[in-house]
Amino acid sequence: MPEPEGDAFGAADATVDAATEAFVEHRNLLFTVAYEMLGSAADAEDVLQETWMRWSGVDLESVRDRRAYLVTITTRQSLTRLRALGRRKESYFGPWLPEPLLTAPDVAEDVELADSVSTAMLLVLETLAPTERAVFVLREVFDVGYGEIAEAVGKSQAAVRQIAHRARAHVAERRPRGVATLKETREVTAAFQRAVETGDLQALLDTLAPDVVVLADGGGVKQAISKPVVGADRVARLFELGMSRLEGELRIDAVQVNGWPGLMLRLDGEVDSVMTLRVEDGLITGIYNVRNPEKLSRFGEETVIRR
Repeated sequence: MPEPEGDAFGAADATVDAATEAFVEHRNLLFTVAYEMLGSAADAEDVLQETWMRWSGVDLESVRDRRAYLVTITTRQSLTRLRALGRRKESYFGPWLPEPLLTAPDVAEDVELADSVSTAMLLVLETLAPTERAVFVLREVFDVGYGEIAEAVGKSQAAVRQIAHRARAHVAERRPRGVATLKETREVTAAFQRAVETGDLQALLDTLAPDVVVLADGGGVKQAISKPVVGADRVARLFELGMSRLEGELRIDAVQVNGWPGLMLRLDGEVDSVMTLRVEDGLITGIYNVRNPEKLSRFGEETVIRR
C-alpha cells in the first residue's frame, strides 16, 4: 500500500484525534453504562477497550451523533459479555454480589444515578434478562430515546417499548420500598459501625429490621457465608461471632460506595471487605459484604461515574 503524501498524514492524525477526543469526552458515561449492565468494574473496563477498538475504525464523517454511536457500541459489547457472565455466575461459589466502587461524594447529589448504581438496585437488575436490563438502564437511567435503544439492542422501536414497560414493572415489584435519604442512611450506617466496633449486641440489634438479610461474597477465595442469613437475632449473632474470630488489627472506615454510605474493613492495613447497607424506614433491611479479593483490587482508586 503506498504511503500517504502531503496533507494525508495530517488528515489521518486529525481523524484519530477527533475519535480520541470524543471517546475521552464520553468515557465516564460509557463506563457507567457498562457497569450498570454488568455489575463489574473489571468487565466494564474490558468493554470500554472493545468499544475503543471498534470506535477507532469508524468513519467519523458518517456519524451524526457521536455520543449515541458510542453508547450503542458499548451496549452491544456489554450484552455480549453479560450473556457470557450469566454462564460464569451459574458456577460461582456462594452469593454473587456486584463489584463495589469507591465513588466521589458528588455522585450522591444525583439521586437517580446513585440509586441506579446502589448494590440493592444492581441486584434487582440481575433478575432481568440481558436485553431487558439494557433497555431499562438506557431508558430509565440515561434517558436514551427509543430509536437509539432499538439500534443498540437490535429490536424494533415497538418491541423496545414493550420490553421497557415489562422491565419497569419487574423492577418496581422488586426494588426497595421506603428507601432512606442519604442523611438517614449515613446516620444508620454510623450507628451500625459503632455497634460493630464496640461489640454492643443490643445497639447492633437496634439498627436491624426484623427481616434483615445478609449476603456475603467471598468468591470461593475468602471465607464467607455461602447462603443468605435472615433475621435480626441471627444476623447480630453472626457479626458478634465473626468479629470475635478476626485475627489481626481491625480498622473500619466510613466510605462512599456506589454513591451511598458504606464501610471498608481493613485487617493489618489490607482491605478485607467492603460492606453496603440497604436502609428502609430507619432500619437496615439488607447487608451486602464483598470479600472476594478480585472485586476489591481497585477499591482504593476512586471511580468516576456519570450520566
